Amino acid sequence: MENNLVRDTLSTRFGAMLYEPVVARGERLGMRQRREKLLAAAHGRVVEIGAGTGLNLPHYPAGLTGLTMTEPVPAMFRRLSARAGDKALPALADALPMPDASVDTVVSTLVLCTVPEVEPVLDEIRRVLKPGGRLLFCEHVLARDRRLARRQRRLAGLWAGFAQGCRCDRDTLPMLRERFEIESITETRWQGMPSIVRPLIVGIASVA
Repeated sequence: MENNLVRDTLSTRFGAMLYEPVVARGERLGMRQRREKLLAAAHGRVVEIGAGTGLNLPHYPAGLTGLTMTEPVPAMFRRLSARAGDKALPALADALPMPDASVDTVVSTLVLCTVPEVEPVLDEIRRVLKPGGRLLFCEHVLARDRRLARRQRRLAGLWAGFAQGCRCDRDTLPMLRERFEIESITETRWQGMPSIVRPLIVGIASVA
């Protein structure tokens, strides 16, 4: 694995070990079905960013031209590789090893909350997508409800320390709108998880 990826530390190993148990209730209460419905729109050459331990893998449709699941955290990547085999690739979301305009579909599920900066990742997604290519996304975001948004901002630092850098107060949708055409979007809730990460946006965005 390349040296420019996330450092392999005791903390990241612990986080990788806990990830699936922490999200298990949310998966049972609707996230698993949400993944399946969203990924049904994947086609052609597909790249998933921040694939984690590979929870999306069973939900990809048959007949894809190719599937690459990238993950920069070594402890997560080891688990992903055990599940996805040669489909797994160690790579940062803002430095994908793909040529310009070479990908039909990019998938981002619960990733943009954790990257250090969202804008470079979205720019990188635009770079690798073909004209007309699509981004399938499911992300937890800053709440519209002012009271919940205040709680998210107040607890953002504590949550990031617990959840391996995940930010519960990211206002991601405006950044998506700046770079993509939003084809469809649903605002919903991540049931079974703490209130500060429940507000979700799920949708499809495309490159003109």
